[in-house]
Amino acid sequence: MSAKRDPAVLLLTTLVTALLLAAVPAASWAKAPSPGERIANALRSSPVYVDPAYEGSVPPTRQRELADQVARTDLPIKVVLTPLTKGDSFNGDSATLAEIVHDRLGVRDLILITTDGNFTDSLNGYEWPGEAHQAQDAVAAVGFLDAMEDTGLADRTAKAIELVEEGDGEKAYEEATEDLGGDPPPSNSRSEKGTSTQPWLWPALIAVLALAAAFVAFLFVRRRRVPLPYPRAVFTAARTADEALLRRQAEAEVLSLGESVQSATSSTSDLQRALDAYAAAGTVLDAARGTPDLAGVLALVAEGHDALAALITPAPLPLCFFNPLHGRAASHITWRLLGRRESLRVATCTTCTEAVRSRRAPEVLMSTTEDDRLVPYFEVSNSLWSRTGYGSLLAGPEDSLALRVGRGDFSRDLTVPERG
Repeated sequence: MSAKRDPAVLLLTTLVTALLLAAVPAASWAKAPSPGERIANALRSSPVYVDPAYEGSVPPTRQRELADQVARTDLPIKVVLTPLTKGDSFNGDSATLAEIVHDRLGVRDLILITTDGNFTDSLNGYEWPGEAHQAQDAVAAVGFLDAMEDTGLADRTAKAIELVEEGDGEKAYEEATEDLGGDPPPSNSRSEKGTSTQPWLWPALIAVLALAAAFVAFLFVRRRRVPLPYPRAVFTAARTADEALLRRQAEAEVLSLGESVQSATSSTSDLQRALDAYAAAGTVLDAARGTPDLAGVLALVAEGHDALAALITPAPLPLCFFNPLHGRAASHITWRLLGRRESLRVATCTTCTEAVRSRRAPEVLMSTTEDDRLVPYFEVSNSLWSRTGYGSLLAGPEDSLALRVGRGDFSRDLTVPERG
């Protein structure tokens, strides 16, 4: 006698089988961390990460020596020595690597020493928040020291750690590069016989040649001193006014957030906020028309990472109010716009905080108006970014940049054209 199968049981069996088949590749995919996560995980157990490709230059014994040296400094120093090439997970850019590793570690204070994507024998330094230890200059100085000319990667890294610990990187950099300008041409007050040279002409020519030599030296030093790629948190791209570089940085950050969301284990509400921020960042990136919008993408990415790290950092500060390309704010200050009576409570980076307290103008992100005037972004009345200060001026805990983009505030801004 044949028994008939219950349709409900058959349907349930089919669904369970499909779920089990789908779970196998999904589970194996979820267990594979991204390169940024893999590096961050390694740094939690040791302050020095060396890619297998560099183990010949920095063998395990030297890695342990470097780790011990870092421990003795009592500073939040991490070292990442890994090859960087165009098209890799960091697009060959040390600044992108630094930002992703910083986000993955989820720490506030960090000094990161990395390899460089443009010069294989160079190192770059990054620091959060602010530049209290002058890490960028300290690490950059290593490449100009005569004593480091024929040394290997391990010795250069050790020297970089040493200079960071000394805490006077600017002085170290200036001393290491002081001889790059060369000697000025020798003065000669005598004219050739039979010429009509005026007595003031030789000093003038000498001055012009000296200025030209100094300018060339300045360009060379600046090229080596400032990491060419993207902003250090944020972010050199805005300072060089290179929107294309900043756009690629924003694309990399959105991709990084997407990877974090996919591998997240946060609560449902936190994960949803991160998903909303990820979707909003993609919306703004697709329609971005200039640096202010690309800065908004970075602010939304930060909002998404903050949602995922809610249990670690319950109330993180947003990006710097005056210029979000400066990176994460370090404190709140009370500030009043010139010519206005009302004061604002805004979150600012260390550099901008010091500028305001010293009664100096902070470095502000600029925006182009409809009539082609360049003004501070917060003076553009029809902008989502001026209304929110990239997070500083939100209404409260329930308000967010992602929420405002989701309800169409950014799309409405686009109906008013902005040139430039």
